[in-house]
Amino acid sequence: MRAHHANQLRAVNETLSVDVAVVGAGFAGLTAARDLVGAGRSVCVLEGRSRVGGRVFTTTLPDGTPVDLGGQWTGPTQDAVAALAKSCRAETFPTYAEGNNLVQINGRIKRYKGTIPSVGPFSLLNIGWAMWRLDQLAQQVPLHAPWTAARAKEWDEQTLATWLNGQVRFKTARALLDVGLETIFSASPSDISLLHALFYIHSGGNLDRLLAVENGAQQFCFSAGMQGMAESLALELGEAVRLSSRVRSIEQTAERVLVSGDHFCVTARRAIVAIPPVLAGRIDYTPALPAHRDQLTQRVPMGSVIKCMAVYETPFWREDGLSGQLVSETGPIRVTFDNSPEAGKPGILLCFVEGNAARQLGRKSEKERREVVLQVLSRHYGPRAQTPVAYVEKDWSADEWSRGGYAGIMGPGVWTAYGSALREPVGRVHWAGTETADVWNGYVEGAIRSGARAAREVQELPL
Repeated sequence: MRAHHANQLRAVNETLSVDVAVVGAGFAGLTAARDLVGAGRSVCVLEGRSRVGGRVFTTTLPDGTPVDLGGQWTGPTQDAVAALAKSCRAETFPTYAEGNNLVQINGRIKRYKGTIPSVGPFSLLNIGWAMWRLDQLAQQVPLHAPWTAARAKEWDEQTLATWLNGQVRFKTARALLDVGLETIFSASPSDISLLHALFYIHSGGNLDRLLAVENGAQQFCFSAGMQGMAESLALELGEAVRLSSRVRSIEQTAERVLVSGDHFCVTARRAIVAIPPVLAGRIDYTPALPAHRDQLTQRVPMGSVIKCMAVYETPFWREDGLSGQLVSETGPIRVTFDNSPEAGKPGILLCFVEGNAARQLGRKSEKERREVVLQVLSRHYGPRAQTPVAYVEKDWSADEWSRGGYAGIMGPGVWTAYGSALREPVGRVHWAGTETADVWNGYVEGAIRSGARAAREVQELPL
């Protein structure tokens, strides 16, 4: 949390008794708490970080420009984000998308317009066919229970890469599809179950919506950064939000739950755990979680992503008729965006390093990563890209409170064997977080929806 709000939220230093304890002050946990308070329930939100927002993190550049090092975009059909933005008076502006995009393929750099790069006709047809077929199959996956799809077993026994191997014949088509899909999942197609990919596509609408800027998931940025909405929720909750309060254990009895950390203890009638499954599995539960749920948490790793931004006095690439959007078959940076503020200054090139490239580059120092990023940018945008006035980055895999991003991913066999445990309460413990969302899973929209769903669950049950 940014400094001017820090004094309004204190860490727990006493024993509390509330109706509901919420673990995690990301958008899921804060939404659940807000809805419960609105229904007349007392809550305590426990957050290990010294800030709220979870995988949304806004920082400021030396000149005061806000930049989002975590989640930052919103777009059509993300109605929960739109409603929250309206209530918080959070303004948005369109992501810059004017001019030509760049694609690096087969050792050459070309210009193009639209979502899909201009390559050979056969490759374009192959890409179009594969995307259409994935969209068609995705519509057959029930969002609330993907494991019940008629072909769930067949789809969950293979990876997305295996499916692509049988459907995409052209090398160029496959390379571009891999880039696009890696951008969506922050993981390689070989890491992901085909069933999970289909569910995720259906959850967001279709592939074009997930990939696109205009009329897509990347259409709008928040003028003051996205974390401001989380801060508004936290301020509304006041001292119910407790920072620097890592939950280490949850003990259940027939009538209550005891949520504890190093220097605090909260007793509640129910608890909502609103953190990624992989982190939820690191809490010590008494009695132990059912094997079905515990095995699930062992099988939902986070994606791998490093978000980097090179800052320049002006967005000089616009002078060359470029949008700042790049798709490259070679790494480590395979996608860039123009992330400049609405006023147009400073100029900011946003770079994503994802999947295997993020795992490899994450082992290097920040100085070494900076050199690699600037070398890639200068190759595509010219020598002026080599000398930014500032550089910022966030390796989400190294963040102890996230251990990766954008979200947890399901490998082969996980949905069909353990999917039913994802949202099913365990006694008085309920689950939230974007990984549990059926609509816009993996996005802030999904996080908000999951928090509202968990709050409804609690309200419908006797305390």
